[in-house]
Amino acid sequence: MSDEQLPFDGYEEIADGETVWRVDRAFMRSNWTCIWGRGCLGIEDEPAPELALGCCSVGAELDGLDEARNVAAMAAMIPDELFQHHVAAVEGGVFSDETSTNTRVVDGACIFLNRPGFEGGAGCALHLAALADGESPVDWKPSVCWQLPVKVDWEMRDDDVEVATVRPWARRDWGDTGETMAWCCTEGELAHVGDRPVIESLAHELQGIVGTPVYVELRRRLT
Repeated sequence: MSDEQLPFDGYEEIADGETVWRVDRAFMRSNWTCIWGRGCLGIEDEPAPELALGCCSVGAELDGLDEARNVAAMAAMIPDELFQHHVAAVEGGVFSDETSTNTRVVDGACIFLNRPGFEGGAGCALHLAALADGESPVDWKPSVCWQLPVKVDWEMRDDDVEVATVRPWARRDWGDTGETMAWCCTEGELAHVGDRPVIESLAHELQGIVGTPVYVELRRRLT
């Protein structure tokens, strides 16, 4: 399968105070959609769609202590019937070590990932619990999880204006491990099977990243 990316169509630039948002037009207009559990090959060296591990096999890298505290608090609120590895969480916590910078990996994937066949439902336990509680998964999950496949590159210009480039993750973003992984998320055509453009399907996530005013203007321009 080809790793060819979408034809680049430049960036849409929107100034927001001291930040300039540069958003990849082609990706926002594409019909990308997450295919976890629907043929996603995962990120191990060998394709394994039957395991439904997606990008969760390495756990989640957390963005600071505040996020770690939030994840820990949300984890304590997950009903046992929605959390396949709740016993492991009680016995050893949900983080990989005392630094609380990553979630634990249990049986080959993030401790929060319920496997196919689990009675409470496959998928992220944090995600399932948020929906069951009538809340947004964005408020429960690590930011790297709810933002994927969107990535933001931050750069400070000489005039003290911060430039935030919003683009899809790419194989290179995984570092050396990306060279061999069965990556299919945003490169190639496998996941470009959605029924709406990303600017619509990821509306809530994009608002969480760029803010509502910037998102509204971005959507006006791109649609």
